[in-house]
Amino acid sequence: MIRVDGVLVSRGEGGVYGERMLGDLRVWDPYRSKLSALYHFGKGIDLEPGMRVLYLGAANGTTVSHVADYAEVVYAVEFAPRPVQDLLEVARRRCNIVPIMADAAQPEQYAALLEPVDLIYQDVAQPDQATIALRNCAFLKRGGTLILMLKTRSVDVRSEPIVVFCDAVSELGSAGLVVRDSTWLAPYHHDHAAIICAKERTTA
Repeated sequence: MIRVDGVLVSRGEGGVYGERMLGDLRVWDPYRSKLSALYHFGKGIDLEPGMRVLYLGAANGTTVSHVADYAEVVYAVEFAPRPVQDLLEVARRRCNIVPIMADAAQPEQYAALLEPVDLIYQDVAQPDQATIALRNCAFLKRGGTLILMLKTRSVDVRSEPIVVFCDAVSELGSAGLVVRDSTWLAPYHHDHAAIICAKERTTA
């Protein structure tokens, strides 16, 4: 990961979402990207040049573009037609982004397009977020990492965020993933928690 005077940046063509530039480096805004917020807390895993990433909930491609600046290839899954239009434009300018219009809750729709990945990054606003992550872990290499950005209010607006968080951690752990770390993303993103899991090499 690249930092300039403590500011997280990525090296790639700018102008994706009006981001600030430092020379040829793009400032990765933690208020616009939950993954950037996670890195600002000193959490997460470093993105490396050889990585293959499955990105669930790609939206307009804001964070996808930064991930693609670091990784070898990003499979970017988004369901909503309007954001997909923006995502396609981002992918046009970055040849290592593979845009996929599909429902992340139905990974069989895009299974034929994927190869085993090193990282699954999920940022979807659906009630069954942990279940969606587990379904997609079929594509995750043993020893790989899952980063689930849990939108607690999208899971259950009536429950306290901490309750939703604990339920998600329990579901992931019960399925055989190892929860390595977690953190709340305030003040950058309220009622959002990042859960970082590993798919153990011995996990079935």
